[in-house]
Amino acid sequence: MPMIDALWPEDALTPEAEARLVKELTDILIKAEGYDPASPIAQRVTVFHLHRPAAIYIGGERTNTIRYRIIPSAPEGQYTDESRRLLVRQVTEAVARAENRPLDDVAPRVWVFPTEIPDGAWGTRGAIWSLPDIHALLEGESERGEGIGRLARRRLEKLRITLEAVLDAAGEGIPSTPKLERSA
Repeated sequence: MPMIDALWPEDALTPEAEARLVKELTDILIKAEGYDPASPIAQRVTVFHLHRPAAIYIGGERTNTIRYRIIPSAPEGQYTDESRRLLVRQVTEAVARAENRPLDDVAPRVWVFPTEIPDGAWGTRGAIWSLPDIHALLEGESERGEGIGRLARRRLEKLRITLEAVLDAAGEGIPSTPKLERSA
């Protein structure tokens, strides 16, 4: 059940370009979570909130420079470090296409904050939905175990990062460990 909060001014894009960008960002997020953007279920449960800032300030001064702030939210376990990097790149490229401008001209004005909502804190339909619940909804009940696996891999990755930081702070160091792989 992906969700996107996006902020950009009313006049940032033509209505047609904006509609294409919203659709493209929706599909990018669905794919980043490991689902098929062609899935009617995935499309139906992906929500895009477009917010219109009344003004944008840089360094305390009002500016007319168009800025984009895009916050894709996913349940904990859906992102990996690599999928977050790819998501940020793809979102920035989509904005450049929407503006019909080179990536290097647009990239400094696009901010992307992929956000994971902790498992047990994703509430919709009057209930809390865990990642296994969401995965079962999007991929079928027989795939619930994959949702459990994704969540376990993400938590193991977070634990490894925390342990490395603790050992570094203690001056111990830790031998490098193989990267965790995410099955899609």
